[in-house]
Amino acid sequence: MSDRPAHLDRCDDVGRAWLERSVALVEADARRSADTHLLVYPLPPEWGVQLYLKDESTHPTGSLKHRLARSLFLHALCSGWIREGGTVVEASSGSTAVSEAYFARMLGLPFVAVMPASTSPEKIALIEFHGGRCHLVADPGTVYDEARRIAAETGGHYLDQFTHAERATDWRGNNNIAESVFEQLSAEQNPVPEWVVVGAGTGGTSATIGRYLRYRRLPTRLAVVDPEGSAFFPGWRDGDPAAVGRPSRIEGIGRPRVEPSFVPTIVDRMFCVPDAASLAAMRHLEKVTGRRAGGSTGTNLWGAFQLVAELVAAGCSGSVVTLLCDGGERYARTYYSDDWVAAQGMDLAPHTEVLEHFAVTGRWP
Repeated sequence: MSDRPAHLDRCDDVGRAWLERSVALVEADARRSADTHLLVYPLPPEWGVQLYLKDESTHPTGSLKHRLARSLFLHALCSGWIREGGTVVEASSGSTAVSEAYFARMLGLPFVAVMPASTSPEKIALIEFHGGRCHLVADPGTVYDEARRIAAETGGHYLDQFTHAERATDWRGNNNIAESVFEQLSAEQNPVPEWVVVGAGTGGTSATIGRYLRYRRLPTRLAVVDPEGSAFFPGWRDGDPAAVGRPSRIEGIGRPRVEPSFVPTIVDRMFCVPDAASLAAMRHLEKVTGRRAGGSTGTNLWGAFQLVAELVAAGCSGSVVTLLCDGGERYARTYYSDDWVAAQGMDLAPHTEVLEHFAVTGRWP
């Protein structure tokens, strides 16, 4: 006979029942969400190279971060860190918090997003729409400590995407983004791409894709694009995990420090992309396809176009895949505003000329 008090067993039974219901709800959301589209970017067929965009803006919360938020919640639930009624806290520049607010509301949990005050008003409105509360800080470097403080004061849980992103997702498969891309490419002209191009915010997406490529013994290489001033690029280039940078103007990617979830050893190549180039490429996407996307998609495209140009110059056929991370409606008053761009001191014209030259010739300067 157990010496454990019976009321504690009853509490455990109640907690376990809530956990099982919560995991079932999150899993049901995954089953309801059809896979995101793999779009063909229009390139001249005579180049012999195909470019694909994995359109993550079609998730229920409108961005790539829906995958991460689902994984983080499942990881925390199954680790016993999130309990019924407990406050969930995150440090986020926006899109991750939008998706986490969605899952918190699904489970009936309070949610607090700790964000830089510079976060776009559209993202703040989306977090609040999904029932979250935004806690804005003037210094982006303080988001981690503020999130820990709020979690401790409320007796809640700090999800800490920057630490847990690379371990919360099953990189071997289980319908992760890498497995989805390769399934969708299976009937294409070049089903095994030469390159997959992604940005790094937490590092979780690059870790998932890079590990999957090695696990499946695929020759595809992983390129990571990083906005100007971010710590990831110099950290990778110099082998320095203590490298520092500054907060990024390209929301969702780039960090002032090398985050624990970034795994540099699986990255084959990195590009440091000027912010003006990211915005020029984002606007170029709309001009060519009619689709509006965010700045991180522009960063992805700037790197992907360079790799396409290299394949064309070498006379090689092949394919390149990158991500359309979120929709442009979140950035109407920032990246798509000429006044905002001018106030930031950015000149898009030289980068737009590069893109227009590439679109006609396939050459990169």
